[in-house]
Amino acid sequence: MVQWNISVCSTNTLFGSAFTSILPSSYHSFSLFPKNPNLTLSPFSLSPFIRLQISPFPLTSLRSTASYSPQMASNDAQDPRLARISSAIRVIPNFPKPGIMFQDITTLLLDTKAFKDTIDLFVERYRDENISVVAGVEARGFIFGPPIALAIGAKFVPMRKPNKLPGEVISEEYSLEYGTDKIEMHVGAVQPGERALVIDDLIATGGTLCAAVNLLERVGVHVAECACVIELPELKGRERLGDRSLFVLVNGA
Repeated sequence: MVQWNISVCSTNTLFGSAFTSILPSSYHSFSLFPKNPNLTLSPFSLSPFIRLQISPFPLTSLRSTASYSPQMASNDAQDPRLARISSAIRVIPNFPKPGIMFQDITTLLLDTKAFKDTIDLFVERYRDENISVVAGVEARGFIFGPPIALAIGAKFVPMRKPNKLPGEVISEEYSLEYGTDKIEMHVGAVQPGERALVIDDLIATGGTLCAAVNLLERVGVHVAECACVIELPELKGRERLGDRSLFVLVNGA
């Protein structure tokens, strides 16, 4: 007998079929046992923003909405790992120039417990999301990306500054406060239809993350989410990402 799972979904949310609901703080699903086990059901439109997602897998394979909806892990006040991570990050005033409060993750890397907690939180979020690519943004995305990729069974793709990769590259230009810059990756590193996570240590204005997402999308990759350890919300990088989903662990001091 075929069990069908039917869920109300938003067409513009994370993961393509991220589970949401029409009523706040509720999740609606039910099982249907069709008389014809070979019956094929397809998603159909309810409105420009809501659709009914129908898929042939057990309800027990789904996680609750709460697993997806928090875009700030620090909203979970019950998890002591977040406080440990936040306290392990050193803030250095006026570096690299006056007025900058530099978020130094080297002290986090020295704290083996806090570093492990950081990786574990990301792995817990993405291990069952069919991510095949973890794209790390130079340079500190190279620190967090590889252990996450190994743990969830994905490949790691470095997104580098110009003239750093030896093979044929594809590049994406983005704007800085004064001038422009580029981010590059090797041609053939990813394939159309793959699902990617873009990882960096920090989001400030969001320019680099946007460029990384644009580059991946140009070659047909679906970017499931961007993830950072730290967010500087006053710089509004989240707004620059638009409707692309961003998950961060802590806010910068």
